[in-house]
Amino acid sequence: KALGPDHPAVATSLNNLAELYRTQGDYAKAEPLYTRSLAIRVKALGPDHPDVATSLNNLAELYRVQGAYAKAEPLYKRSLAIWENAGPDHPNVATSLNNLAGLYKAQGDYAKAEPLFKRSLAIREKALGPDHPDVAVSLENLAELYRATNRWAEAEKLEARAKIIRAIKR
Repeated sequence: KALGPDHPAVATSLNNLAELYRTQGDYAKAEPLYTRSLAIRVKALGPDHPDVATSLNNLAELYRVQGAYAKAEPLYKRSLAIWENAGPDHPNVATSLNNLAGLYKAQGDYAKAEPLFKRSLAIREKALGPDHPDVAVSLENLAELYRATNRWAEAEKLEARAKIIRAIKR
């Protein structure tokens, strides 16, 4: 039996193809696919479904890499709100926090970014364990912020810990 054009599985395929185009830098092809995927998911699953959060995050990420920060921010915030409603200590909340923090860091708004990076790190350590590769990502992101704000010793401490985690996980 064929799936209709508004089936959630179609949204997943559109999202995956959009991800491919985004990673290839073909943003013009990616955007309409992300937008269509999001529309299907909202219609089929409701506006608060975790798959909608994923679509929002992916479209926000597309806008962020293009420097369209004003378009990305509300999408990241909405994605974060959906994930927080699903469970405030879930690794997906950490990912959303990390992505929103990355947006603020890219804009030079370190005061907004830092608490989000720290919360992302705390959630990942609790949910995934202290030696998980995603914890290393959080440590490195926070270290980059520390370097950008001339806190060299703090940055080096986090980078050293991330390096150990990466060595363990090889």
